[in-house]
Amino acid sequence: MLVERGVRAMNVGVVGDAYAIAANYLRRTGAIPNDFVTNDRLLEIIVQLFHRGELNKLRLANKAIARFEATQVG
Repeated sequence: MLVERGVRAMNVGVVGDAYAIAANYLRRTGAIPNDFVTNDRLLEIIVQLFHRGELNKLRLANKAIARFEATQVG
């Protein structure tokens, strides 16, 4: 499904799948709480990477995980 955001179109399926993959991993490692609340920081990272041209959901998830862990406080 494509959703227009200003001038750009965003494939919600790719972003959603990448978020699900990354969030699942980060929940299992304890980096984010094990609840069903969307982690805004993780989602923002994924959307930024998507807008920079990463369209593969697995690479998108892996890059987002690496960036999330690198910027994690504590």
